[in-house]
Amino acid sequence: MLELKGIDVYYGDLQALRGVSLTVGAGEVVSVIGSNGMGKSTTLKAISGLLHPRAGSIQFQGRDITRLTPSAIVELGISHVPEGRQVFPSLTVLENLEMGAQFPEPIRRAGQTLEQVFAYFPRLKERLKQKAGTLSGGEQQMLAIGRGLMSLPSLMMLDEPSLGLSPLLVETIFEIIEQINQQGTSLLVIEQNVFHALGISHRGYVLEDGGVALSGPSRELLADPHVRKAYLGL
Repeated sequence: MLELKGIDVYYGDLQALRGVSLTVGAGEVVSVIGSNGMGKSTTLKAISGLLHPRAGSIQFQGRDITRLTPSAIVELGISHVPEGRQVFPSLTVLENLEMGAQFPEPIRRAGQTLEQVFAYFPRLKERLKQKAGTLSGGEQQMLAIGRGLMSLPSLMMLDEPSLGLSPLLVETIFEIIEQINQQGTSLLVIEQNVFHALGISHRGYVLEDGGVALSGPSRELLADPHVRKAYLGL
């Protein structure tokens, strides 16, 4: 479904990604783990068109999207739930969700998609008229994921979905991520909570110094001595 081939990404003269290659297959959950500053969020920004690689290519369902605009990439079926939620604080919950449906098919199916979002996150239905800026951190994360679902993505990218959440809410969010995948959406998950990330994913990649240091089935990465020592403290 998604294939990155040797992408290099820079911020000015600073190279953030070095020859990163990864794939996401249809129906897969793929996790990308690593410490802060290793290129995880930059990878998602490159896929969603917020940054353009200087080298390499990005293909989605056989189409080159390396130079497409973010809106064109969303319309093709990729949604990006950014780190830190980034909801529209002055808009209501409903208005935030509606912002996720901006193209003909998502608009046509918005009512049906809203019901699916409420099935995942009943709390959002209770707060439809509430300003997003007054929600708790966990509720804002639910809203950000719900907004991402409104575009009817075939691939959803989540950047640090557990950041700043209580342990109980972390469990809830990851359970819902699994449910979204079971409904047929492929997922690319960036996450510092390595145990949870590898626990829900089929495969994983370890980014270090802007490049892929390790990759493989999630079970194998969980058992890898370097991963256990560096990221799990075992």
